[in-house]
This record gives sequence, structure tokens and C-alpha cells, in this order.
Amino acid sequence: MIWIGVDAHKQVHQALALGREGPVGERTVRNTPAAWAALLEWAQQWPERIWAVEGAWYLGRGLAQYLAVRSERVHEVNGRWTAARRRGMRTPGKSDRLDARSVATLLREEAGTLPRVYAEEDEQAAVQLWSRTQAELTKDLTRLMNRLHDLLLQCDPEYKTTLPALTTKAAIPALLRYTAPGSGVLAREREALIRQTAAQLALLDEQDREFRRKLERASRARFSPLREIEGIGPLIACGIVAEIGRPRPGFGEEQLAALGGLCPLEASSAGGTRHRLNRLGSRRLNMLFHQIVLTQARIYPPARTYLLRRQAEGRTAREARRALKRLIIRRVYRAWHECFETASERVAA
Repeated sequence: MIWIGVDAHKQVHQALALGREGPVGERTVRNTPAAWAALLEWAQQWPERIWAVEGAWYLGRGLAQYLAVRSERVHEVNGRWTAARRRGMRTPGKSDRLDARSVATLLREEAGTLPRVYAEEDEQAAVQLWSRTQAELTKDLTRLMNRLHDLLLQCDPEYKTTLPALTTKAAIPALLRYTAPGSGVLAREREALIRQTAAQLALLDEQDREFRRKLERASRARFSPLREIEGIGPLIACGIVAEIGRPRPGFGEEQLAALGGLCPLEASSAGGTRHRLNRLGSRRLNMLFHQIVLTQARIYPPARTYLLRRQAEGRTAREARRALKRLIIRRVYRAWHECFETASERVAA
């Protein structure tokens, strides 16, 4: 068996083939379809091979999908795992070749637990695109609102008494016709900048609303079992599917917890047993589960009861929330499977 690790970048990919005794070959190729084909042709000299691509859903997505469509076995490796593996290698330093070897070594040792990459469906790929774009738009909207807040404070420290809240829909029309107090040149410049920023905010807000409508329709049509869980709405349901993809062999509740960084890491020493926070895995998936926990703690009585019981046992509020996350994983995992089973039955019918 040959394990091929790929360190993916925007312009080039570094691949390294690893055998049981060490590296057996390496290639550097451009990130283009023609180069992907040449890389696959190079790898075909080893009949038994599997691949791991760092960032298989980001910079390495094109190569990973190219290989998956051609029935190659491909796994995804998180960049944090590569960095941790590289730090543990005998050869110090940072290079594309060392990263590719780290990816291949991780694949050789933990192939059974790494996420598998499958050829994506067009509909699922669209949901992933909408979900991740909407998340980025939310960040952009927040940055623009913070900028407007700073500019308005410079014009009028008491602007909140005369303008709608910046998070409301009524704020945009009011900002587009905003008149700053004073008659100086600087006041007019700030006024013009506020109106320009408000125009950008209006554009991003319309795009955000359009993506939210698409995600709402997709979640109702495909992911209704996830939405039946308290604290999961259309954005979170689609976000979960965008991050974990389709159900696949070997991907169970433990793998889902590991992918989301929701399983604590043992950090025992000198006879004592303790665990520490796991900061590995997909941080967005971790954030989605955190949002579910916060919502359930506010609106779902069984979740509140569970959190209070855990705190009565001596856990901190943060530790209690982490424990609740691990319970929610089980429900999410079953609902996630049900989403795709229901979809398959609908297609078959």
C-alpha cells in the first residue's frame, strides 16, 4: 500500500508518496485540471494507493474532487493536524515537502479515522457554497456596522437617540440620508463616508437575505429532521451539512465529535487523570454546536435541567455546556443520517 499526501496551495500542490519504509516518490504540480490528470497518471504506478489532501474542501478541493470522481480513495486532513504532525518529526523546519510527508504519515497511521472525500452532488455543493458565503457575509456586515458605529460616534455621541439600531432594517434608509451635525468640511466628509458605507451595507444586506432565503428553502426540502432539534434553524442545519457532507462508512458519532473538536483530550500526568479542551477539528462546526447549546439553554427546559444538574455535580458552567454538546452530537448524528435516508427514499419513489 502507498499513502500519498498532498500539501495544497493556491498555485501549486506538493505530493509525496510514502511506503512502509519511507518516501518512494514526490511531485510538484500546478493547481490546474491538466496537472491533476498528470498527478493521477504518476500515481498509477502503484496499484494499491490512497490519498490525503490537506484542505480538501478549500485550496485542495479541485484535486480532491477530481480524484474522487475517478473512484480514487481520498481523505481530508486538517491543516492543524499537519502542523502538529510536522512538529513531532525528527527533521525540524517548515516546507511544502515536510507538510506533504506529514499528511502522508498521518494518512498511514490514522486512515480509518480521517474524513473521507466523496464526489459531491450538485445540490449539496450548492448548499455548501450558500452556507459558507452567508457566514462570510455575516462577518462583513458586522465589520461595516462597527465602522459605521465609530463614524457616527465621531459625528454625534448620542446618535442612538435619533437613529434606528444599526442591526435593524430601518437603519439603512436612515443612514443613506444621514446629515451630520455641524457645518465644517470634516463633518461633510464624515457624512459622505457614512452614506457610502451605508450603501455597501445595503448591498451586503440584500445578498445576505437572498442566501438566507435559499438556505431556508433547502433546509425545509432536504434537512427537516435536523430542524426538528431544538436550537437548529435553517442556517445551522445547512451549516452542519456543509461541514460534514454526506454519511459515509466509518464515520460515526466519535468521528463527528472529533471533526468538531468536541471530544476532550486526555492530559493526565503523575497518576492524576484530567482532560483539557480540544481545539482541533473544524472551528465552524464547533461554533455551530456552541450556538445550539446556547439556544437550548435559553428555550429548552430539558437542556436547562441538564446544565443545572451538571453544575450541581461540581462542573463549571463551561464544562456543563461541553457535556451538553456531546449529548447533542448523538441527536444531530441520527437526524443527519435521516436527512439523507429520506432524500434517497424520495428519489427512489
